[in-house]
Amino acid sequence: MSAQPIKAAHLLLVCLLSLVSAVAGADTLERVRNSHSVVLGYVPDFAPFSTQDGDKASGYAIDLCQGIFNALKTELNLPSLQVRYQPVGLGEETSAVSTGKVDILCTPTPATLERRKTVSYSIPVYTAGLSAVVNKKAPNALLRVLKGDVVKTGPTWRTDVNRALANMTYATIAGGVTEQWINQQIRSLGVVATLVTVQDAAAGLKRVADGKADVFFAERTMLKHELTDQYVTGNLVLLDRIFEYSTTSMMLDRDDENFRLLVDSALSEMYRSGEIERQYDKHLGGVSDTSRMFFNLYALP
Repeated sequence: MSAQPIKAAHLLLVCLLSLVSAVAGADTLERVRNSHSVVLGYVPDFAPFSTQDGDKASGYAIDLCQGIFNALKTELNLPSLQVRYQPVGLGEETSAVSTGKVDILCTPTPATLERRKTVSYSIPVYTAGLSAVVNKKAPNALLRVLKGDVVKTGPTWRTDVNRALANMTYATIAGGVTEQWINQQIRSLGVVATLVTVQDAAAGLKRVADGKADVFFAERTMLKHELTDQYVTGNLVLLDRIFEYSTTSMMLDRDDENFRLLVDSALSEMYRSGEIERQYDKHLGGVSDTSRMFFNLYALP
């Protein structure tokens, strides 16, 4: 036998082994069945969606993941299945899922094309709204622009907007899609401004309260929760305007459709049974008519 066929056969074997390894790595259900345990990831300090209290986790997303855990026990016929909640740092969500550190990221995140290169997503579990918090003493010109009160007609409207937004300091949580959105707005309007990033909502609100930032942008429900908890009688104001909407979902392994199907089936059943609405009432301050409409769209038949 010549060296060339041997080399070709060796290469084929390596490719097959790599393929088998990839498939095995992607089979979450088989891994859970063999280990009798599942690892549910979450981002701490992301109230009311996921928070850490000692070695325990709680929040809206955690309760939904508990429902998925129960579905796993039933599907795999493993009543003694163990669960471990694994904290995941901001900016580490994608790698935690793609490397198998966690089986699912419970904390909902918006899907992006860049993230979809390495991970997949469940059906949506929440519709996020981007809002802003300012100091009560914020300039009127800035407030008018942020509230959307500036009429975008006439030769000077862009100049008025730029003047109101210029030389301000804007803050947001590091590593998220909001950071990209603010940078986009600054570039498209040609505004000279400063963007600073913070670790969490509490740090962002503190910057505005201390006068170190003029505006803090973050998800509206998170802002309401943090303001109610820490700034009931403070000097901060949550604006009514929602700048952007985004569906958010749980992050899963990109190459595991069987596990994704189980997760989507469990979430769809939670939508149909009213469980998700009960979790909205418990953690998110109730459900609106618009949210109920989204529930019907998100649940798969």
